[in-house]
Amino acid sequence: MPVTLIGEAVFSRCLSSIKDERVRASKILAGPASSQYTGDKAQLIKDLEQAMYASKIISYAQGFMLMREASQQYKWNLNYGSIALMWRGGCIIRSAFLGDIKNAFRKNPDLENLLFDPFFQEATAKAQSGWRNAICAATTLGIPVPAHSTALSFYDGYRTARLPANMLQAQRDYFGAHTYELEANPGVYIHTNWTGRGGNVHASTYDA
Repeated sequence: MPVTLIGEAVFSRCLSSIKDERVRASKILAGPASSQYTGDKAQLIKDLEQAMYASKIISYAQGFMLMREASQQYKWNLNYGSIALMWRGGCIIRSAFLGDIKNAFRKNPDLENLLFDPFFQEATAKAQSGWRNAICAATTLGIPVPAHSTALSFYDGYRTARLPANMLQAQRDYFGAHTYELEANPGVYIHTNWTGRGGNVHASTYDA
């Protein structure tokens, strides 16, 4: 399961832990020419609010994706709406929109992903302009925002039918003759002599 936010949270803590090394790096590695924000600060605050909201939605969506996969794998038959309400009574991940998550699963217990629910579709659609603006501002100023940026990358990847990863098959065929499929002829693996040199040997038994 592509629970990228959980992974990024762990990686960020790992990066934070190498304090001495980061201090040394800060003295020799260049960043942007300016780290001072000169735009509309009131608008930036609104954008940050939208980025936070949208990223939290993605975080919960990924969490329920993981639970859904585990439930199918281990036959747990989880009640996702009840889980959301249980969290609302806790102290760590309670959130105002856990009730909206409960409603989403009440309307459709077999909901494939929170992002398929109309409430969360509309919420991410409304938030994405500010979400993107906030991440652009942070990137321009050299401010790391790993959770927000990975959440947006997941969202953009999830809503894309044809991802650039399709190119990986061709690249693997170029450097390792691992063959690739054409979209017009799925299931048929071919090899191309990309350089015009060498023979027609290919690693057709390679599966990764």
